[in-house]
Amino acid sequence: MKIVSNVFQSEYFAFVTEAFSKVLSSDASFSYLNSPEYIVLPGFCDVHVHFREPGFFYKETIRRGSLAAAHGGYTHVCTMPNLNPVPDCRKNLSLQLSIINIDSVIGIKPYGAVTIGQKGEKLADLKAMASKVAAFSDDGHGVQDRELMRQAMMQAKSLNKVIAAHCEVDSLVNGGCVHKGAYALNHGLKGISSESEWKMIERDLNLAAQTGCAYHVCHISCKESVDLIRQAKKSGVDVTCETAPHYLVLDENDLQNEGRFKMNPPLRSSGDRIALIEGVADGTVDMIATDHAPHSMREKSKGLEGSAFGVVGLETAFPVLYTRLVKEKVITIEKLVELLSYNPRKRFNIPFDNSFTVWNMNVISPVNPDEFLSKGRATPFEGINVYGKCALTVYKSHISYRENGHYN
Repeated sequence: MKIVSNVFQSEYFAFVTEAFSKVLSSDASFSYLNSPEYIVLPGFCDVHVHFREPGFFYKETIRRGSLAAAHGGYTHVCTMPNLNPVPDCRKNLSLQLSIINIDSVIGIKPYGAVTIGQKGEKLADLKAMASKVAAFSDDGHGVQDRELMRQAMMQAKSLNKVIAAHCEVDSLVNGGCVHKGAYALNHGLKGISSESEWKMIERDLNLAAQTGCAYHVCHISCKESVDLIRQAKKSGVDVTCETAPHYLVLDENDLQNEGRFKMNPPLRSSGDRIALIEGVADGTVDMIATDHAPHSMREKSKGLEGSAFGVVGLETAFPVLYTRLVKEKVITIEKLVELLSYNPRKRFNIPFDNSFTVWNMNVISPVNPDEFLSKGRATPFEGINVYGKCALTVYKSHISYRENGHYN
């Protein structure tokens, strides 16, 4: 077993070393983890997941979503607000928090909505929710009104909170289901332009510069977005951004007419994918989030045109990224941990603690959705061979997941 010390902050490393030693001494069945093929890493932190509860428990629940997260090595996540009821006030938020307190096996910090009902018409009660949320977002919906977004940023600034934006200009989406590129053209499908993403990012960066708000861009997918954010950072705008594993590993050339390849924003061109990797390498892209978005099998069984937008990602993110980026020497393991653990915690004030995850990095196997603990099964990585199998995830000295399906 190897505790990869150079991916830990010094004080954090001491905490984890002590916690791991306690786990080993508490149960003799864990002795095999001392084998050299096992590595100990900081618990990952995903600032963009959908656990669908309350309101849509048939897609996912907080219980199943948190188990899936632990299976993927995550000890902290932030849940998006497209729920029923929408967490747009303290009362609605409290319903979600009560389920989290009972059912979650990891740390969960929810988002509060930016607007009432996520309708983009009137600001939600940001002040009442501020102490209980990671940030504010209308994820799934771009805030179309410029003045309303400016007001949201000003209030978030006064509350010392981040605005995390789903950037999409509704009038430019045009009913599309895939990227407006070669695949759409060759298969007679309506495309979603890159402009629908970067145009809103351009608007919001100007507003962030004016207001001084801490601004975070969700799931960027195209080269223009990378360029805009890179320049904004150089200009001193308080901006961070995330991309997702599928945008770094896949592009429109990998598309098949199956719902597991349909997400929003869509897989874009190979040039966009390369630009995102360059953004990761030079620090423009601050973190990788999964946008874990489970749906029922029925909702994902209607091909690219008819299926719901969204794929699952918590249980595949680390092995896919390790295999395609670290093993292929695109980035180092230290950089990957920075993207998956440290940077998201710093930006969203998620605590560092003695949580950790243990992986067997010598195992190579195909991604098999039947092994997921999530209710969702739709992954574009199905069948892809990846390195790494999670053996153990510990959150605050509590075993959230252990391999072979044994979990609390």
